[in-house]
Amino acid sequence: MKGCFLICQSAWFLVEYLHMSISTEELKKIAQLARIKLTPDEEKRYAETISVVLDYMKILNEVDTAGVEQTSQVTGLEDVVRADEPRDCKIVKELLAQMPQVQNNELVVPEVFED
Repeated sequence: MKGCFLICQSAWFLVEYLHMSISTEELKKIAQLARIKLTPDEEKRYAETISVVLDYMKILNEVDTAGVEQTSQVTGLEDVVRADEPRDCKIVKELLAQMPQVQNNELVVPEVFED
């Protein structure tokens, strides 16, 4: 429990001492851009939480990484992929028969973009 207390104490130190805060107005703008509706309580809580994260990032930016080699992954694992090649589908007719609207053997959907 002592470690947890120290972490919590450190987080509050960041908030109280460094405080690179995000305002509620900035948070409202971000929420609007993301099309997220927040209650006033959520706005306050998220502004405080994001401020703590930004403060921590400020500390991380001060670390000297000049001699550190860039790394994208450290496990040595590689992606196993196969070529993306079209294949014949044996049930095309059955699938098309289930579609609400078909034209030239293709599914017709409502327009997404306006001209």
